[in-house]
Amino acid sequence: MKFPLQICFHEKENNFHLTVPDLPGCKVQAETLDNVMSKVDDAIATHLNILAEYGESIPHATSLDVHVANCLVEKPIWAVIDFDIVPYLGKSHKINVTLPELLIKQIDDRVSKSEEHKTRSGFIATACIKQLAKN
Repeated sequence: MKFPLQICFHEKENNFHLTVPDLPGCKVQAETLDNVMSKVDDAIATHLNILAEYGESIPHATSLDVHVANCLVEKPIWAVIDFDIVPYLGKSHKINVTLPELLIKQIDDRVSKSEEHKTRSGFIATACIKQLAKN
């Protein structure tokens, strides 16, 4: 999932604050942009682990355009991180799914050429997450 990131420099503290607006409470602070960006993966993973522990669903990512349009902070830096949320969706269960042969071949061809998708199941899970995120 592609989560927008908002980064602001705080002069009083002489450091950067990074927030993930779609994950309330997911924040990182560091003295440099490089350091704040190096910490964001761990912050998101920790946040999603906590949500999973309490059986809460992962919020869908909102468009960067929506966040920029509704921003109340002066001069933020915006970025986007592509974060794999599948490991935080709970225990995997094997199911029997019937799909047309040509569709399975197209999925397998895409997976074999993709760095993002390692398995057919991962590809299908990602497609389902994207579809469920639509309103």
